[in-house]
Amino acid sequence: MISVPLLLAAIWALLATVVAFLPMRFQYAPGWCLLIAAPVLIIWIGAEHGWIFSALALAGFASMFRNPLMYYYKKARGQNPQVPKS
Repeated sequence: MISVPLLLAAIWALLATVVAFLPMRFQYAPGWCLLIAAPVLIIWIGAEHGWIFSALALAGFASMFRNPLMYYYKKARGQNPQVPKS
């Protein structure tokens, strides 16, 4: 039987894929919700299944959200990153 955190992570990945198909101006609200939910799911997966699965989930998260994470990384360093036009 599949565990609850893995089922929620699969649903999260499907929702993230659907959000990626939206135009940029419609991605912000659902993207923020997914961005906030991801650490909770990753920690839950780690608590239930061990740190290896948590590390795999973190790698997938970083891969899917690499552009927003790079944007905020540059913003934190004092640079002025540009948001892509839609």
